[in-house]
Amino acid sequence: MTTTLLSTADELHARVRRGRRAVVMTMGALHEGHATLIRAARAIAGPEGEVVVTVFVNPLQFGAGEDLDRYPRTLDADLALAGRAGADAVFAPSVDEVYPGGAPQVRVTAGPMGERLEGAVRPGHFDGMLTVVAKLLHLTRPDVALYGQKDAQQLALIRRMVRDLNFGVEIVGVPTVREEDGLALSSRNRYLSPEERLTALTLSRALFAGRDRHAAQEALRARAREVPSTQARAEALSAIGESRAAADAHAVATAVPGGPAAVRAAARQILDEGVHFEPPLVLDYLALVDPADFTEIGDGFTGEAVLAVAARVGSTRLIDNIPLTFGTPGAAS
Repeated sequence: MTTTLLSTADELHARVRRGRRAVVMTMGALHEGHATLIRAARAIAGPEGEVVVTVFVNPLQFGAGEDLDRYPRTLDADLALAGRAGADAVFAPSVDEVYPGGAPQVRVTAGPMGERLEGAVRPGHFDGMLTVVAKLLHLTRPDVALYGQKDAQQLALIRRMVRDLNFGVEIVGVPTVREEDGLALSSRNRYLSPEERLTALTLSRALFAGRDRHAAQEALRARAREVPSTQARAEALSAIGESRAAADAHAVATAVPGGPAAVRAAARQILDEGVHFEPPLVLDYLALVDPADFTEIGDGFTGEAVLAVAARVGSTRLIDNIPLTFGTPGAAS
């Protein structure tokens, strides 16, 4: 399809709107993860609606010493990928278009959630992110905006801002897209040398180890619930050889520490291995948090959680996460 390149808000506002407008916000250097977001936006907007992809490298969310200057800028390739994925328009404004008169004096503050995890490692990052998201929501005027779940804390903060400040837009999260070997797709992956990429796989391997530990523990607990509660039932099951299996499951489920502590331990074990690689993995954090506020969950926690990790490999910083569910038999994502 023909995808129109726009550089000013006036050009975007002049477009005739007949259906829902779905917006996908990016910093460019588009890859298959972005294409998945665009295809999801196309499905939501429908044939009568419009999909707009924004391409803007936001200087407010880069701190001192971060990779603003070397962040990849590939607008021609971005326009082609966006078109193949179903975008009607790419809105690629200049810094002056988004911030006329220079850096804004009035900004959105992320609050306590924005000071945790990514916010603690990158002070001010989420204030800059929310400020540009707020501006782009006003400039593009969408009915729905889609964001990847790989940036889980960012997604949670955008949802909080939209709710707290009464933005009239629906926010949709789209699951993380991964390479065949498990590495989460990121525009920064192109910085990795072959050796660095092998080290980077430690992030997804750690998350999968935590997920698998959780799934195994939930399976054991489900099996333990089948242990006979009466002597008569025990004797009946014993006659068909079931009592030993049930007893074994009960013993393992009660003897091996489970819950959030076990998930963290399983993931940490893999991350500790990455420290000895060449080049080594330099861990920023491993966290198992409540997605409502990104505080660490305790062993009695039930409900949705996010297992998140951030680390540096060489000069490249990577983040990843997976969702987990605690308290529902057999549930793990």
